[in-house]
Amino acid sequence: MRVQTELRRAIETSIAPARLDIVDESHRHAGHAGSREAGETHFRVRIVAAAFEGKTQVARQRMVYAALDSLMRTDIHALQLQTLTPAEAGDLADG
Repeated sequence: MRVQTELRRAIETSIAPARLDIVDESHRHAGHAGSREAGETHFRVRIVAAAFEGKTQVARQRMVYAALDSLMRTDIHALQLQTLTPAEAGDLADG
């Protein structure tokens, strides 16, 4: 899980999330473009962070991509992001 560990470290360092969930979905993309036999190419990531307050979804995603710049160039082929503020995450838990 080298890539997943680096992904986590990069997000934690630059965004300081209150919650960070990372799921490696590479097995679902075996044989597709960008897939590697060893995996760790396709991830689903949920980030809850105060740093997202007052920012659009596009701005939030840009923050994540900036944090993962080198990994996106070399190791990560696909990234599905859910970026939430703590209030938005709380609203989802209530409903």
